[in-house]
Amino acid sequence: MDKAEAKKALRKALIEERLNLSDRLVRAEALQRVMRIWLFDRPDVVIGAYWPIKGEFDPLPALHRWKEDGELLDEPQRRRIGLPVVNKEHKTLTFHAWYPGCPMEEDAYGIPKPKDTELIVPTLLFVPCVGYGAGGYRLGYGGGFYDRTLAALLPKPFTVGLGYTQGFVDDLEPEPHDEPLDAILNDNGVVWPV
Repeated sequence: MDKAEAKKALRKALIEERLNLSDRLVRAEALQRVMRIWLFDRPDVVIGAYWPIKGEFDPLPALHRWKEDGELLDEPQRRRIGLPVVNKEHKTLTFHAWYPGCPMEEDAYGIPKPKDTELIVPTLLFVPCVGYGAGGYRLGYGGGFYDRTLAALLPKPFTVGLGYTQGFVDDLEPEPHDEPLDAILNDNGVVWPV
């Protein structure tokens, strides 16, 4: 089996394992708490995230709470949350404003995206991880959207991977195009940097 086939098999196994976690809701609650604590002192007011698919952790409840918390400060902040919109031509992502109840439509891959909301530029970006390993490297779905987007975004946002402990891959080998994340959070806390 070559490297590409091995990665594809690993992806499939990790997704299947994640979908079958008997305690996924407990893990999700734990990761929600980790996120809220981690975000507490961050200066960011524009954060990009993702719409969860295939058993991924859902970051949106914690981010909505973060947004509401900003409105309660002594000097209220207008915090913004963005979700990715796929550019099919360049195979990159842009981020458009999201809020609970905003109009949504499916993108080219059947994933909900904000419909007709403004383009925003996140200074902090939460990225889903199928798997992750040492050095801040993640295993995604293989499309390269995040790697291409991160390589092109200026200024580059602070990037944080989100995943369950089950997704840690001890011997994950990055490829030359892989962009390392600045941090990784899981249901046990901060796992990168250590």
